[in-house]
Amino acid sequence: MRNLVAHKSCFLVLLLLLLFTSQFSSATKKTLNRDQPCKRFVLYFHDILFGGNDVANSTSAAVANETGLGNFNFGKLFVFDDPMTKDKNYLSPAVARAQGFYFYDMKSAYNAWFAYTLVFNSTEHKGTLNIMGADIMAAQTRDLSIVGGTGDFFMARGITTFETDTFQGAKYFRLKMDIKLYECY
Repeated sequence: MRNLVAHKSCFLVLLLLLLFTSQFSSATKKTLNRDQPCKRFVLYFHDILFGGNDVANSTSAAVANETGLGNFNFGKLFVFDDPMTKDKNYLSPAVARAQGFYFYDMKSAYNAWFAYTLVFNSTEHKGTLNIMGADIMAAQTRDLSIVGGTGDFFMARGITTFETDTFQGAKYFRLKMDIKLYECY
């Protein structure tokens, strides 16, 4: 009989612990509203590809050539250190730098995969945002994940929506980046 009471007591304690834990975790869980990010701003990403004789103006360069599999630069890798501005003008003051890489990762269409850090060092913001994901270039808008940050953006998470604003062949492109943070600390 004594063993039965001990087992029932142990079972009751475990049940109460489970209920308490589930109530506590649901009470502290954040609900995210897509329409109400905790921080939102728009920046323009300017990329000038190195063409062999424009070292002073270039902000990116191919560091690995395409593989020859398909007609869409499959495997071609670029590194970049691109200025980020608040408006479409390349000559406007940079509020951040986008530093990272992208590569073409599809044999049957133009598609790129990005991984980079926005480095802010201005009077308005200091810190970084880390961004990665697929850029499905045929789509009008594309979402990439914001997977973390530092400084003013400590542990931030969210999405950035790419929209191609200007494309001038292999020389220059400008992306509008609508940055939406859903976790801000």
